[in-house]
Amino acid sequence: MGDFLDVKGFRVYPGWLDRAAQEQLVEHLRAVLMQAPLVQPVTPRGKPMSVRMGACGDYGWVTDRKGYRYEPRHPQGMGWPPIPEAVLAIWRDVSGCARLPECCLINWYGEGARMGLHQDKDEGDFSCPVVSVSLGDDGLFRMGNVERGGKTESVWLKSGDVVVMGGAARLAHHGVDRIRFGSSTLLRDGGRINLTLRVVTAAA
Repeated sequence: MGDFLDVKGFRVYPGWLDRAAQEQLVEHLRAVLMQAPLVQPVTPRGKPMSVRMGACGDYGWVTDRKGYRYEPRHPQGMGWPPIPEAVLAIWRDVSGCARLPECCLINWYGEGARMGLHQDKDEGDFSCPVVSVSLGDDGLFRMGNVERGGKTESVWLKSGDVVVMGGAARLAHHGVDRIRFGSSTLLRDGGRINLTLRVVTAAA
């Protein structure tokens, strides 16, 4: 396992994926999204989110007027494609978790997109971390506390960076304040892809 930065308990692995690995991952994700396309979700209050979302694995995380939850099927009715092996390899290398992820959420940030501070708390096994992979444009990642409020810290995540949210950071608030649109040449039309790998169900 490579060197990492510890920021408020979040383990940040800069440059975990080299350019060739990033390009290969993007090709795998294109194949996934051909089968289960990105959607623009709305919050339970009906407000459209600025990111577009997709997923692969046994479950996808969705939000709509019915609330936040995991679903075994895409909003259009098809099953989610399997998680690519190249993505699972990242989990095996950095997670320290014996269980494999059951959901890989795919968030696409276009120009002006952001993600407010939130907790990942819809899962059934908090002993497993959430693993985040950044591809494309730089994103300003804000890390907070388990309780709302208090001091936060931010770091610019670049393409190929990986973050592990486990232990004390597993339920900490986090978000993306903004992206530097056009800062990377990885994606043809710019933007940022963020993958988050999660174990969804409770341990047997």
